[in-house]
Amino acid sequence: MEYGKVTAIVLAAGKGSRMGSQVPKQYLTLLGHEVLYYSLKAFEESIVDQVVLVTGAGDIDYCRSELVEKYGFSKVKKIIAGGAERYDSVYMGLKAAAPCDYVLIHDGARPMVTPEIISQVLEGAIACGSCTTAVPVKDTIKIADAEDMAVDTPERRGLWAIHTPQGFSYEVILEAHERFRQGAYRIPVTDDTMMAEIFLRKRAKLVKGSYRNIKVTTPEDMEIAEVFLKKQEAGR
Repeated sequence: MEYGKVTAIVLAAGKGSRMGSQVPKQYLTLLGHEVLYYSLKAFEESIVDQVVLVTGAGDIDYCRSELVEKYGFSKVKKIIAGGAERYDSVYMGLKAAAPCDYVLIHDGARPMVTPEIISQVLEGAIACGSCTTAVPVKDTIKIADAEDMAVDTPERRGLWAIHTPQGFSYEVILEAHERFRQGAYRIPVTDDTMMAEIFLRKRAKLVKGSYRNIKVTTPEDMEIAEVFLKKQEAGR
């Protein structure tokens, strides 16, 4: 399959307040390495051509010396400062990614991403223009009102938990973000496939990923990620 030029945008500008740590979650140590290290390593070993790392303005030098240079991540071509919100950081990453044909957007706090997942998402993006890795939900889901009272129980079949990376034709996701920034949309936009759905009516292809591809958000997630990483390393 012809890929053209592929850029990965790895987001690592968050503060991680739910972790309850003075250190941002992406820099916490997990089996001897920073959480962010594992995402960068997966993209380094993948089919992408380059990586744009989006981090806090005060963390650029640290990321360059203690991650990119220390571990020899040659595909990380740019390290830039992110914005106030996630969508601001993505937009800055998109501008820095040009020129390219396809872009993959990934949360740096998902250390269990693999080159195989990355390839699956890229293939879906090439075929459909918008794609995300995801897993069918295992639990019954309740919809609650403002008083935390259940108001509906959607049928579990057909519900998916959305992960990253998410992949797009570069023109598609750039136009979606630019339309968002031109308007006055007030509903929270929580991921990039949602951007394409709302502003371009572009449906996303769902490719089944891995239940291990968790986002490290709380201290409990660190414990789970450690178990998964040990199993992954043992399987190599």
